[in-house]
Amino acid sequence: MRKAKPKKRVILPDPVFNDQKVSKFVNHLMYDGKKTISYEIFYNALDVVKSKMAKEEKSPLEIWKQALDNITPLVEVKSKRIGGATFQVPTEIRPDRKESVSMKNMINFARKRGGKSMAEKLAAEIIDAYNNQGGAFKRKEDMHRMAEANRAFAHFRF
Repeated sequence: MRKAKPKKRVILPDPVFNDQKVSKFVNHLMYDGKKTISYEIFYNALDVVKSKMAKEEKSPLEIWKQALDNITPLVEVKSKRIGGATFQVPTEIRPDRKESVSMKNMINFARKRGGKSMAEKLAAEIIDAYNNQGGAFKRKEDMHRMAEANRAFAHFRF
């Protein structure tokens, strides 16, 4: 490569839980630089999760982390052109990309949901992901199914 790799920026932990993962999630959730609004949405969503899953012994933050783990894909397919044909080649995902993909999926499927406020939609998506269902979990299953179906082209990995 001609240029040096850019340095990874350090993301400051969030004010309430002192957790970097929460800050990353809020950054993905944010529109037009309105970070305080995204923090508000996230914390309200966790409050809704806490009230709906009161019987659960885990804290809302642990439920959210478990939900993210449940929707984190392990493999994805990438298109690779070889001799005029395009193959869907299954590849493993880097750990930082896994985290990013799972967060984006959760937020996108929460936005698509019918519901009142974004906090309630996000809370519903978190609860569904925690219970291994919902749009984001289905997306992960589809990614894995695609990779499994195209396993024959795994030797084209780059």
